[in-house]
Amino acid sequence: MVVKGRGYVENPPVPYDRYWLELDLDPGLREEWEAFCRTRQIYVDRSREVVHRVSSPDLGIVYALNPYQGCEHGCVYCYARVYHQYWGWSVGLDFEQKIVVKPDAPRLVKRFLLRQREKVPIHMGTATDCYQPVERFFRLTRRLLEVFLTFRYPVRLITKNALICRDVDLLGELARWGLVEVLITVTTLDEGVRRVLEPRTASVRQRLEAIRVLSGRGVPVGVMVAPVVPGLTDWEIPRILEAAYRAGARRAYYTVLRVPPALEGLFTRWAEEHFPGRARRILKLVRACHGGGLSDSRWHVRFRGTGAYARMIERLFTVSWRRLVGGEGLESRAG
Repeated sequence: MVVKGRGYVENPPVPYDRYWLELDLDPGLREEWEAFCRTRQIYVDRSREVVHRVSSPDLGIVYALNPYQGCEHGCVYCYARVYHQYWGWSVGLDFEQKIVVKPDAPRLVKRFLLRQREKVPIHMGTATDCYQPVERFFRLTRRLLEVFLTFRYPVRLITKNALICRDVDLLGELARWGLVEVLITVTTLDEGVRRVLEPRTASVRQRLEAIRVLSGRGVPVGVMVAPVVPGLTDWEIPRILEAAYRAGARRAYYTVLRVPPALEGLFTRWAEEHFPGRARRILKLVRACHGGGLSDSRWHVRFRGTGAYARMIERLFTVSWRRLVGGEGLESRAG
């Protein structure tokens, strides 16, 4: 190929650039990858550690692992958008279009596990979805599952993408050793709401089918009703829990929407554009759950909220789940 006015038409690797990445793709994915890159930018993170100790006392986890930063799912409420600012990027479209991958993650996790004396579960997908579309090409999550299986080490995954079914073989084997739990996020059963709230995620039907597929292979599956959006999706809690339970979910969790200060303007405009008749009520009820603000960063209350409306959501969630499980002692909680 010749480009007029140019001597060369390609960019060979720079031997001194630690951020260069040569992606070895299956032939069938190459055309899809080229189309994918027309609207996204991929960056490489060569950090020396990828497993991080979590200091928050209200998450109930010790270690977190996110093989990707940024997420093209485009969920308007995502608190991880804030972290993109540390790269000098925007919490808006940059978060959805500038995706950072950590290709060294499998090797670094192996090194981490070799130092571990206790098998404390590592949680994947706590910030950005480990099965977002870029995983189709990099397969980092699958390679990480292979590492966990080799080391017989426990892992917990949270996702809202049906791509997880691709790895049902590894997840089933991990489940056989009692080493895995999966949480599928279901925020709404209304496809119209889902398309504007979480525009590039798996459909509701696909998520429920993922629960069926995984539970059918013996993988412990729970449902994450997160976040509950007061005035928009809160009334759906009983229906979501029933649909997930019938699909095979045997644990349930929820969080109440909180909008970090960096997202307040964007979220307000989003609500006014997509739900003009309900925007004022949505914002009012979110504030009612967080002491008058759109967010409350205090530990132990930031996920479930405070006040009468937050207590109503908690009660609705708890009663709905208990009605389904019939006192079997299965778990339901906030956060």
